[in-house]
Amino acid sequence: MSTQLPVLTANDFASDQDVRWCPGCGDYSILAQMKKVLPTLGIPRENLVFISGIGCSSRFPYYMNTYGMHSIHGRAPAVATGLKCVRPDLTVFVITGDGDGLSIGGNHLMHAIRRNLDINIILFNNRIYGLTKGQYSPTSPLGKVTKSTPMGTIDNPIHPLSIAIGCEATFVARSIDVNIKHLGAVLKRAAEHRGTAFIEVYQNCNVFNDGAWDYATDRESKTDTTIELEHGKPLIFGKNRDKGIRLNGLEPEVVELGKGVNEDDLLFHDEKASEPSLAYLLSRMRYPEFPEPIGVFRAVDKPKYDEELNLQITAAREKHGEGDLDKLFNAGDTWVVE
Repeated sequence: MSTQLPVLTANDFASDQDVRWCPGCGDYSILAQMKKVLPTLGIPRENLVFISGIGCSSRFPYYMNTYGMHSIHGRAPAVATGLKCVRPDLTVFVITGDGDGLSIGGNHLMHAIRRNLDINIILFNNRIYGLTKGQYSPTSPLGKVTKSTPMGTIDNPIHPLSIAIGCEATFVARSIDVNIKHLGAVLKRAAEHRGTAFIEVYQNCNVFNDGAWDYATDRESKTDTTIELEHGKPLIFGKNRDKGIRLNGLEPEVVELGKGVNEDDLLFHDEKASEPSLAYLLSRMRYPEFPEPIGVFRAVDKPKYDEELNLQITAAREKHGEGDLDKLFNAGDTWVVE
């Protein structure tokens, strides 16, 4: 006799903890969209896990009525790797920020992505350290004046999606905290993807870096400063949808439609391309020279680390039988300390 899963709602995923982000923080929007998306996945709450590191975003597991772990700085991908490998039946989300994930956690993040572990990594990017009160982060732009860079930062910023695509992530996307419909759709697609899904969310820190993404969120400007990616469609943008992106050799360029240029001349987006070069090119498009792409950059299928690992374990057991820890510990040269 089959048992039918109970129908869940967003409220079922809200914990009993008071949400303690600053009023107006973009994290609230990401939390709200996550709670809306999860009921649509048909996954029992006991099979969902949220793992975070350290930072404002890393309070996320407290606010989800699922299993979760608030781990240590930058190590959430390592914890997620261990969990997913021994419990491949679980759906695992890693919640991190531009500081947590790209500074002390950069190495762990890179290796989780290149292995194509079947997890979802959501990186909240506000271009600042918020929890520690306003120091510059790995994504802060050159010249950014902060408490730790009073004369302006001289570090070249990291572009998270370029890192992910460089590691050949099988699913890469970007959304914006206030673009709630788009954000929800991206989170859903990421959760349904098999393999590492990496999502960068432009998130506003209204206390220590307010307005960092104004150009991408302002109603008057966003149609000219962002471009929404659609698989199989040409890259068109602008309030009147009269501008586009085409390739000039290996370089992208902005062109106006109707002036000797038509849609067929433009770059067409192919999220399923096995070669990541064009996805990488899109990740390098930066305002103000170009509109910044949002949406799914890449979505391909490749072998998953956790699946391959468990296949090896099964093969080893079939060949050698179940292991014996006591026998292993007493194998070879042993001695007793009296």
